[in-house]
Amino acid sequence: MKTLLKIAFVLIIALQIYNPASAQTKKQIREAAKVADVKGQLDTRNFTFQAQYMSPLGGGQRYLNTDYDVRVTKDSVIAFLPYFGVAYSGAGYNNNEDNGIKFTSTKFDYQVEKKKNGISYIVIKPKDARSTNQLIFNISPNGATNLAVISNNRQRISFDGYLKDSPKTKK
Repeated sequence: MKTLLKIAFVLIIALQIYNPASAQTKKQIREAAKVADVKGQLDTRNFTFQAQYMSPLGGGQRYLNTDYDVRVTKDSVIAFLPYFGVAYSGAGYNNNEDNGIKFTSTKFDYQVEKKKNGISYIVIKPKDARSTNQLIFNISPNGATNLAVISNNRQRISFDGYLKDSPKTKK
């Protein structure tokens, strides 16, 4: 009887030790899948940046509670972002159609540079967007992203957010 209790005790201890180890492995598997998803999106030039915070040059960081994003594909860049900051002449504060950073571009330069620490540095220069000169993305391997927007007639503004997961295909 004592032997049976010892065996049961050893089994319970072994199960308790095994459980946290498998949870850590599941977390590592999820993180590796996220890194692979981000890499795949960047390799195919098909990703969507979801903005969570904006940081105007002259003010503090502001939380965004609406879906603002930038969609990048091989043939277009579609931006829908807010703007808060200093605007110079011709910026369009009196024109409802020109508020924020909103454009669709089909003619743009796209440059990618991979840093040693795994961060992807992407510069997009739209040629057919009236007020935006550059979009500069710094994308970490796990999808955390910083976007700086440089405009013709507005102060620079940056956004923090993440890359949305690529859509899952049905099997």
